Amino acid sequence: MKKKLLSVLLCTAMTATLLAGCGGSGDSAQAPAAEEPAAEAPAAQEPSAEAPAAEAPAASSDEEAEIYMFISSPEYADAINTLIEEYKTVAPNVTINYETTQNDYPTLLKAKLNSGEVPEIFASTSGKEIDVYKEYSFDLSGQALESTMQPAVASMMASPEDGSGLYGIAIKGNYFGMIYNKAIFEECGITEFPQTMSELEAACEKISAAGYKPFTTGFNEWWVFKHVGQHFVNAAAQNAGITTAELVARFEKGEAKVADYPELYNNFFRFIDLAVQYGDDKPLETALDGELSAFGTGKAAMICGQGAWVEADLLAIDPDLQIGFNGYPVTDNAAQCQVIGGSDQALRISKDSEVLQPTLDFVNWWYTSDYGKSWFTDVAGVVPPVVSDAESTFEVVKQGDALSAEKGAADLSICYSTDSWHQTFGEIMQSYISGSVDKDGACAQIEEQWAAIDGAN
Repeated sequence: MKKKLLSVLLCTAMTATLLAGCGGSGDSAQAPAAEEPAAEAPAAQEPSAEAPAAEAPAASSDEEAEIYMFISSPEYADAINTLIEEYKTVAPNVTINYETTQNDYPTLLKAKLNSGEVPEIFASTSGKEIDVYKEYSFDLSGQALESTMQPAVASMMASPEDGSGLYGIAIKGNYFGMIYNKAIFEECGITEFPQTMSELEAACEKISAAGYKPFTTGFNEWWVFKHVGQHFVNAAAQNAGITTAELVARFEKGEAKVADYPELYNNFFRFIDLAVQYGDDKPLETALDGELSAFGTGKAAMICGQGAWVEADLLAIDPDLQIGFNGYPVTDNAAQCQVIGGSDQALRISKDSEVLQPTLDFVNWWYTSDYGKSWFTDVAGVVPPVVSDAESTFEVVKQGDALSAEKGAADLSICYSTDSWHQTFGEIMQSYISGSVDKDGACAQIEEQWAAIDGAN
């Protein structure tokens, strides 16, 4: 995830299509969304890239249905509204009541589920949370959309427990990394994006001396911290000679300490301190809108915690913006400066919905129709979660593809934890930035809450 304003939209539509990513802003907007891959879950049955997409039947013209879609990722509100409008031409008697928000989404969703108000379409993180909400979710195995879904996306929608089922679709694939302004870097004499922590600090000094803010951070948003932190978690696991999944499991079991991993205890906090020192005047009051404004108007050289989902909004501010994209410098080993690729969000279908078939018709149309498949690149501007020959025009996607091919993409480690944990983590880091807790206190809270929240799941 990101527009600000909790709003509900009544629109008609039904469809399915997704791929292999993000965050959102404090308030809500209208739009459907779900995505991302599950952490190392065994792959669900993989679609053939050459198999023709099966066109899912749309709801009959005389069938009336009302679908409630409650999802996170308000950054895709405009794109989803466009999708809904297009579906009106396919199923004019289907109404989609669309609501999206980011702040407190996990809490709000659980409240709805506990009250029996299960949305027809709702969102969760992929990976670990696939099983958290499995009892509410329809198994999409055998649906037409399965034939067009990217294998990497399908694997993340399976149950991590046994690798079975297909319990969601993705709104997109994602690349996570640092977006930067190439023109500012060039003006400051920085010819290559910094690959190490030392190079990053030197770049910040040059950019600041030239009169620009090196960073805009968005630290008002809890989800920004999960997007940033995962880069350092990957480096910590790699340098410890274990997988990211194994490292996360150690924290969940209470067997690991942040101080045991210098990539976390030293480098992650060093990065946060650097971003605060060289960032927004009021970092805890700066949300997504503030980041977009600071970066889009050329006041800040780098924007933290964002990805391809912000590119359209940035170009709307300045169509000539020279967007660069790279991994986060996490250590003094340049090889570990990698982008992260994958799909971290899943859209789930309520298995007990009274309008289950119209909802399935909608998501199937989304994933298999010509319009639905082109929507990902042409309207949403995301990495398609469906098998497609379409090429993205977005710089973040194109540069992410190139960097992934050159240096490989790091693990999508946020999928190994739940959003309930990620929200708590973000709130702990906000307390650290405010000065209400020191680094050791923050680390103690991180360890305690990781075990308490996800260790119990």
